[in-house]
Amino acid sequence: MYKDLLTLDQIKTPSLLVKLLQALSLQIGNEVRYFEVSQMIGADPLTVERYIDLLEQSFVLFRLPSLSRNARNEIKKGRKIYFYDNGIVNAIIKNFSPLALRNDTGALWENFLVAERMKRNAYSNYLCNTYFWRTTSQQENDYVEEAGGRLHAFEFKWKPQKPARFPTAFLENYPGSQTTSVDNRNFEEFVGLH
Repeated sequence: MYKDLLTLDQIKTPSLLVKLLQALSLQIGNEVRYFEVSQMIGADPLTVERYIDLLEQSFVLFRLPSLSRNARNEIKKGRKIYFYDNGIVNAIIKNFSPLALRNDTGALWENFLVAERMKRNAYSNYLCNTYFWRTTSQQENDYVEEAGGRLHAFEFKWKPQKPARFPTAFLENYPGSQTTSVDNRNFEEFVGLH
């Protein structure tokens, strides 16, 4: 992957690319702000955005924007970044430990589900807009699809101890939305294995 990316003329600092990929790998499932990432890796925010653009064009990662219909408390310009392959994430952070020994299992699970759902949608020509949803008070839906004028919100749990709860603010702001909890018992249909 590095070899292919470094052949691009726009990549002037290979070590910066490695730092960026490491920083993004550690932020899976969290909102990413270019300014914060730029401070973390010692780069200009515009360079960070340009490198992320190149990584997206190279199908290494993709951005998921926030859903906002101008409700006062919704995050309006946020984005999450996911990798198309968890193996790349593991290689970048050099962690191949079993899930039971990791503290990032939830993030890897979310990355897997979102990436595989994006692939499923593309392969089956299912056209929809995709988002995450969050308020300023940290109420959140992990993943939202909009198709046919309707919203479908998904909440991801690796091993659910209790049923997923969907934020009241989302249900009030988007009446008629469908909600589904996805966990390790029912994920096959979500990612298209059935």
